Amino acid sequence: MRVFVTGATGFVGSAVIGELLSAGHQVLGLSRSDAGAASLRAAGAEVHRGSLDDLSSLRAGAAAADAVVHIGFNHDFSKYKESCEADRHIVAAFADEFAGSDRLLLVTSASGLLQKGQSSTEDDLPNVDSSVIPRVATDEAVAEVTKRGIKASLVRLPPSVHGVGDHGFVPMLIAKARETGISAYVGTGENRWPAVHRFDAARVYRLALERGAAEPRYHAIAEEGVPFRKIAELIGRRLGLPVVSLSHEEAATHFGWFAHFVGMDSPASSAKTQEWLNWNPSHPGLLQDLDQDSYFEN
Repeated sequence: MRVFVTGATGFVGSAVIGELLSAGHQVLGLSRSDAGAASLRAAGAEVHRGSLDDLSSLRAGAAAADAVVHIGFNHDFSKYKESCEADRHIVAAFADEFAGSDRLLLVTSASGLLQKGQSSTEDDLPNVDSSVIPRVATDEAVAEVTKRGIKASLVRLPPSVHGVGDHGFVPMLIAKARETGISAYVGTGENRWPAVHRFDAARVYRLALERGAAEPRYHAIAEEGVPFRKIAELIGRRLGLPVVSLSHEEAATHFGWFAHFVGMDSPASSAKTQEWLNWNPSHPGLLQDLDQDSYFEN
């Protein structure tokens, strides 16, 4: 299979490319820079020059492929709503290119969009629309294109996709602890973050493609929910800092925009994904992975 991958040089995307290539697929990776193109070639992938801002370049990449794995997203939170709406248009552009064919589209979403406080499954849908949570725009876009007969599925990632080279939420927590001199959590810290190692997540994308994207939603989630306090305690121990409980009001001041994610209780199951894909996560869990020097090197 020839697969066009957006976000190809990123933390998750580079793992997906390695997974696809090792299974014998051809990969065409999106790159907007010479450095990104060089890294793709070094990995054994072909390069498609373009960007998420250029829908014509995305359509051209899709036209040259049997399937698209869309991982790229603009994580500039200062224009979060605009980025979410841009993702809606990207999904629609891929659907336009794939109309009338049986080519496959896998689109990345987030498990944190689902109902809070109880374990979500692949069957669950966000209970609000994109006017309330902008990131739901991606889920709405996939629902719309499937109505047009496009073979499209969501792959939901958890708040923590971890491993060497992680630059997501956990490194943000470490940086905040260094900056403020405390490793903090909210309330009792029993709120839960699901997690997955990036190499385990990459296998979900490959297996879903190879099985024809037969299900509407997949959960690339290895751990259903890690108590946030345990994450904060490990960071405190590794940095030699006190571990402190904050009220919701204090957390809003301490963490800023990130407080919403810190206090999120969003456990999620991947039991159905494991059954559908015969997927068995095999890499270290979040706490084991986090307790490594690579996360704490300056």
